[in-house]
Amino acid sequence: MIQGLLHSSLLLWTPLVLAALGGLLHRVSGVVNIGLEGQMLGGALIGAIVSQQGWFLGTLAAGATGGLLGLLMSLCITRLGANEIIAGLGFTIVISGLIGYLLRSVFDVSGTLRVNGLDPLPEILGMDPLFWLAIVLIPAITWALRHTAAGLRLRATGDGFDAAGALGLPVNRIRDTAGVLAGVLAGMAGAHLVLGQVGLFNEDMVAGRGFIALAAFYFGRSRPWATALACLLFAVFDAGQARLQTEGVPAQLIQTLPYVVVVVVLTATAVRDSRGKARRAG
Repeated sequence: MIQGLLHSSLLLWTPLVLAALGGLLHRVSGVVNIGLEGQMLGGALIGAIVSQQGWFLGTLAAGATGGLLGLLMSLCITRLGANEIIAGLGFTIVISGLIGYLLRSVFDVSGTLRVNGLDPLPEILGMDPLFWLAIVLIPAITWALRHTAAGLRLRATGDGFDAAGALGLPVNRIRDTAGVLAGVLAGMAGAHLVLGQVGLFNEDMVAGRGFIALAAFYFGRSRPWATALACLLFAVFDAGQARLQTEGVPAQLIQTLPYVVVVVVLTATAVRDSRGKARRAG
């Protein structure tokens, strides 16, 4: 039972941590990426369709789709001066509506698309390739942010946008690049939902995971290891839903559990930050 819960948790952890690591990079550059949800959804659809040519191409196409959506959203923020919250929510709503329209008008289905010839992710040592990619990315991003020139420029842009610009750094381009990377990882996270979990596309399949990923990197203070652990916490509660249903707990209450955890975590984070500021002020 415990082994099954652990495997389910790691399976659910993979798309969360991929999206959260992408959002973390964008946050380090100084932009809160509220559009992760839409980028995951777009990547999931394209990944499902292209996977007819193989899971690898499907995953690449999902990442490219997310990266394009991430770039478009970032350009609205950096070049057009759009509010990052409004831009992110707007893109998510537009993508969701567009996908719903395409499903009905192009694919002649209502909500759910079953792709003939969909190629699922293979297993490597008991887990899929995107799980192992996430495992590699956590220490890689940690090292890159601390020890590379690109990481230093990214952190400088987020810590002092105007000062970094005055020193000659291409701050808007840096933020746009971070937005593309966030979109690529979010798109791959969407591909995992289709190719690594359910084997079909549904317009509601992301189900708030982009916002849970956002909560994770906030709770982890934009540190990769802490963010990954926060994602694991959310994944364990998500996996525990099925276990609780067998104990007779109402399904409506069970489905709210991951989001209740998000609210509790964000509240705890706000209290922690408030106390930290009070101590520094004192």
